[in-house]
Amino acid sequence: MWFVYIVQTRYGTLYTGITTDVPRRFREHQSGSPRGARALRGKGPLTLVFSAEAGERRRAAWLEWQIKQWPRSQKDALVRGEVALPDPSDRAP
Repeated sequence: MWFVYIVQTRYGTLYTGITTDVPRRFREHQSGSPRGARALRGKGPLTLVFSAEAGERRRAAWLEWQIKQWPRSQKDALVRGEVALPDPSDRAP
């Protein structure tokens, strides 16, 4: 099972990623280890603000890409639970 997640930096920036183990991945980001995202290094403390099951890896990667295309207001709405994750079957042909 894959998950999509969003981490917020101390500056308020949102980082979106995918993983099979959200707690482990978040620890990697927080620790600043080489396995954590370079974009998050030195920007802690970090807060995990959103995570959701995404199914298979292909769908998780698609969701990550979709969320990264969204404006900040839509990402904030997702974090608040006001917007649902997009459904890949809704894609235009």
